[in-house]
Amino acid sequence: MNLNRRQFLKTSTAASLALSAFPLFGAEAPSRKSRTALIGCGWWGNNILGEAMASGECQIVGLCDVDARFLDRTVERVKKEAGDTPKAYRDFRELLAKEKPEICIVATPDHWHPLQTIAAVQAGAHVYVEKPIGHTIREGRAMVKAARAAGRVVQVGTHRRVSPHNIAGRDFIRSGKVGKIGFIRAFVHYGGSGPERPRKNVEPPKELDWDLWCGPGPLRPYNGDPDNPWGGGIHPRGFRSYLDYANGTLGDWGIHWMDQILWIMDQKWPKTAYSTGGRPIKGPPVLTKEEQTSDAPDSQVAAYEFDGFSVSWEHRQFAGNNAEKGESVGCYFYGTEGTFHMGWQQGAVFYPTDGRKEAVRFEPQLGQPDGQNIKELWVDFLTAIKTGRKPVSDIEEVHHSTNVALLGMLSLKLGRSVTWDGAKEECVADPEANRLLRRAYRQPWVYPEA
Repeated sequence: MNLNRRQFLKTSTAASLALSAFPLFGAEAPSRKSRTALIGCGWWGNNILGEAMASGECQIVGLCDVDARFLDRTVERVKKEAGDTPKAYRDFRELLAKEKPEICIVATPDHWHPLQTIAAVQAGAHVYVEKPIGHTIREGRAMVKAARAAGRVVQVGTHRRVSPHNIAGRDFIRSGKVGKIGFIRAFVHYGGSGPERPRKNVEPPKELDWDLWCGPGPLRPYNGDPDNPWGGGIHPRGFRSYLDYANGTLGDWGIHWMDQILWIMDQKWPKTAYSTGGRPIKGPPVLTKEEQTSDAPDSQVAAYEFDGFSVSWEHRQFAGNNAEKGESVGCYFYGTEGTFHMGWQQGAVFYPTDGRKEAVRFEPQLGQPDGQNIKELWVDFLTAIKTGRKPVSDIEEVHHSTNVALLGMLSLKLGRSVTWDGAKEECVADPEANRLLRRAYRQPWVYPEA
């Protein structure tokens, strides 16, 4: 069975989401636009910024980036597309103090999200922050506390919560049509190359404040291409493969799918977590004064126990998914009535246990660029600000989703399983594991306390 768009909207709560969103874009422009700022002017930050400008409800007053090449380019884009004249800043603290934005987008590398989000809400701004919300678990709790204390809306960029096929798929699963679900498999299988060759450490380009880029993380040598702002190395796109600043594929892609599992299954945390993995293809990590490689695992498996069901995660960065049925990403929900694949660019599919029945397909309705639904998530963010309700990707809910991925990384570092007390947000009777719930910040930056 193939659901077309009209049938799809009639048979899912996506209809109410879509209809509630349209007036914000079709109505007359508001009498006063919200003062809006962007921290992090890279590729993804510009995707979010584009929806802020398109909404007609945001005046772009400030832009911030530690790399002048991205900052200058984004200033010109805003002038051209929105007619605004935003001030440019290298330091986010100066932007917040001088521009006093009412809305702030945080789209910097992962290790910067906590401090910038906390500073923004304390300065009075509502925040749209990219996932994952932080680098360690205790940072996330501090972000939740700061948002609640300031009374600010904090939306996280888990846009699959507003993708129509994900909403319809959630309704389908929760209706009981998949039966009792006992196991969920989440995965990302993208192909890659062989052993990683170290890149030479070089002087950062003059336009980049590398010390400020590293911020609370270690001051690691720079290994990018000084003449190419989109070149390889840590900055701007490679940082998620360096564990000083991110948490690899599980800490990146894993957030989306762990969030889908918690959102669909109405759960907050697992009871146990175990993970194993490494770099069998890329080889041992290298970090010397002269050269370095990334250090995140190129393959990893994690297992989680929840109340009533189990979850597995797996990723690899070699040998793509051509030999397996379906997409290279997503979740399989295995139930007594069949298997539901929640995918991405190909939508979602339910395969009944009874082979005589047709598969039920939920067609994707994705925005561009990059096949996402930022527009709908931005509309939900603005609506939450206006009405005072929680946004669909509220900071506390995605804090729990981020924790699932971070617990997998914590277990990988320990080399053993952990038992998780979700209410207390600590590992049970495990001082060694609990020390990894936070990390030391590089001075003068101070770790946020919950």
